[in-house]
Amino acid sequence: MNFANLKKQSKDFNGLLKQVEKMNGGGGNFEKEDTDNYWKPTPDKTGNALAVIRFLPGPAVDGDDALPWVRYFDHGFQNKVTGKWYIEKSLTTFDEKDPVSEYNSTLWNSTQDDNSPERKQARDQKRRLHYVSNIYVVSDPKNPENEGKVFLFKYGKKIFDKITKMMNPDLESEGKVNPFDLWQGAHFKLKVTRQNVNMGGRNVSFPNYDESVFLAPGPLSKDDDEMEAIWKREHSLKEIVDRKNFKTYAELKARLDDVNGHAGSVNTQNGGGTYNPPAGGQKVSATYSVDDEVPFKDSKPVAKAPVVEDEEDEDLAMFRKLAED
Repeated sequence: MNFANLKKQSKDFNGLLKQVEKMNGGGGNFEKEDTDNYWKPTPDKTGNALAVIRFLPGPAVDGDDALPWVRYFDHGFQNKVTGKWYIEKSLTTFDEKDPVSEYNSTLWNSTQDDNSPERKQARDQKRRLHYVSNIYVVSDPKNPENEGKVFLFKYGKKIFDKITKMMNPDLESEGKVNPFDLWQGAHFKLKVTRQNVNMGGRNVSFPNYDESVFLAPGPLSKDDDEMEAIWKREHSLKEIVDRKNFKTYAELKARLDDVNGHAGSVNTQNGGGTYNPPAGGQKVSATYSVDDEVPFKDSKPVAKAPVVEDEEDEDLAMFRKLAED
């Protein structure tokens, strides 16, 4: 797609709305990324952060069908017996079987006790959702050298919900806005505050994005040439979810076995699984979809701490696990 066609399509984003509906209706690297291309807000001494960014359209480098975001799942957890970490992207990104999701299903179905160690482990190992988009940094008070530059930005479901609400407002009178559009879009005031929760008797702090809002719609610049230059500086999003950046099922299974010290045996043939529980336990079969992750079949949900896991970055998730040890 050339820049002229991008501008021509500025007022029509029905294609993006269809993609949102498709994702919401369906199922569902954690390898080291090139962090030089990623931006994140820098917190002040109180742990809060404030910046203004602009979400950008699909990158020119990704072709005519480029979306302005990609979505993937990963798992990040530590085996408390071996001390080893499992940090990998999940094949459920492609709606495929993943050994951890299947292992979680066997753990969950090995007992009917919601407070059991098996179900706690399944919750701790559940997959995490990430979105990535290109952004233009309008204001970054803590790092003004980032202003006017294009970066990749990783975010969670809470921010993505704010994006989709702009595209699909509750009231028709509010008018639909495509936040990714260069001409009709809007700046996003990213406000990060700290949310303190008690986890096992320990106070743990997490980032909260509730106060982040979109500002009034308007063009990113009055100069089309400048906006075209910004658009052409975007980074590839398709590269992030390229299959080459995901391990195979066999590789993930081997890694999971290593992290577990081979204490648990997972037979994941035909989408099911068997789990070898501790001595005295009973071998059971998995019975629910990997997309359920933490189901409450035949039981009532267990109250959990209000942790916004899909907004945690990987380092924070690691610290959270370490704090629980």
